[in-house]
Amino acid sequence: MAELKGLKKPVKLKADMAEFCGVSELPRTEITKRLWNYIKAQKLQTKTVNGKPENAGKYIVADAKLLKVFKNTNSTSKSGNLTDLRNIKEGDTIDMMQMAAVVSANVE
Repeated sequence: MAELKGLKKPVKLKADMAEFCGVSELPRTEITKRLWNYIKAQKLQTKTVNGKPENAGKYIVADAKLLKVFKNTNSTSKSGNLTDLRNIKEGDTIDMMQMAAVVSANVE
């Protein structure tokens, strides 16, 4: 069997993400999928910054379970955008475009 590479290659999850996903290793694509499945199941999307969950929109409302994962995020993208979620509180929102930074911050 060919070795999995790139986004399909399993990566080791940090403790909070491993707890969230229920496993210690997953490909990045599967981590993102599990986060989105949870967000959609819990109806944690909103159309406005720090808005109330309304099950649609580009912002994700942090609940207690997501908060543990989001708080590990402090990174600068290749384009220079800073994503620092270390002080995020329950009910705050993140832009869905920050999900890649969240995934990266939670893998080793």
